[in-house]
Amino acid sequence: MIFHCQQNEIVNAINTGIKAISTRTTMPILECFYLEASNDELKITSNNMELGIKTTIPARVEESGTVCLNAKMLSDIIHKLPDEMIRFNINDSFMAVISCGKIKMTIGGQSGDDYPLLTEIEREKCITISSLGLKDIIRQTIFSISDNETTKVLTGEHFEINGDELRVSACDTHRIAIRKMQLKESYDAVDVVIPGKSLIELNKILESDAEKNVNLFVTNNTVMFEMDNTIILSRLIEAKYLNINQMISNDFETKIVVNKKKLYDCLDRATLFARESERKPIIFNIYDERMALNMNSTIGTADDELDIEKEGKNLMIGFNPKFFIDVIRAIDDEEITIYMTNQKAPCYIRSNDGSYNYLVLPVQFNASV
Repeated sequence: MIFHCQQNEIVNAINTGIKAISTRTTMPILECFYLEASNDELKITSNNMELGIKTTIPARVEESGTVCLNAKMLSDIIHKLPDEMIRFNINDSFMAVISCGKIKMTIGGQSGDDYPLLTEIEREKCITISSLGLKDIIRQTIFSISDNETTKVLTGEHFEINGDELRVSACDTHRIAIRKMQLKESYDAVDVVIPGKSLIELNKILESDAEKNVNLFVTNNTVMFEMDNTIILSRLIEAKYLNINQMISNDFETKIVVNKKKLYDCLDRATLFARESERKPIIFNIYDERMALNMNSTIGTADDELDIEKEGKNLMIGFNPKFFIDVIRAIDDEEITIYMTNQKAPCYIRSNDGSYNYLVLPVQFNASV
């Protein structure tokens, strides 16, 4: 097996594929890249049995073949080579000689016969999504997934397609994030739960380019994202997601409109005094056309005040400041609208056009403190 490829191109492929390499596994072969050289192409595959990635780059192939090489070692070697043409020569014992100019390195490989290749997915029903749009919608919801494996379904995100609308939901029992985006075409209904870990890695690969598209294919237990020279496969979480609609209410007794950046800055300053062990809430005291914010912990206090537009009753309510900051970071609008009912009822941050809806549960506190 002999092939040549450009250093910068294989670096990019390795940077993409390394995201699906197992670091803790009882199957040592999953610590490897599977390399296949043929037809003037090099295909690099990684698979941790939950997430699989295959990237194709151009190569000058003298002898076709396949080999498995340790991913970390190969990555370290390739990254330290100059941006020139690299030659790979793998013998019958799977010993790989990697040459670049006057540099020559040798690493041992193994047969790819036992490597778990990616499942072939039928490409009949293709859903096309903007790469930038998909990247944004993941970024704007992924912080609300649960990290508790005992409720496996909540460690994923609920992807629903109805006609020309994509809706993505995430919930960790303390908060809910819902984002919607319009698709360019209408499609058959899709209702799947995609693991959050897979989406986090996918988001690192997606391009922030509105002109680029991603093709999405769904089977009973697998989802595939196809873009340019890369395909990403993920197992689905085979469980029914929560009925989020039952948890959402449009009722409110207090509504405020506030500048997003100013609110973020207030919360950011207040978190200087937050300690995880104490779990002290930040208190919103809403009255007239102002909102006072207070954080009181054992290491200090923070008091701040914001101008707001208010409709309805005055209210004092407490929140986990991190949960609120996560939501604010995910919103691109200059002003945000917050809907509240009382100290114990969920708070909603939603857009007028329905493109996003966030729920944050309040935290109980002693009003005398």
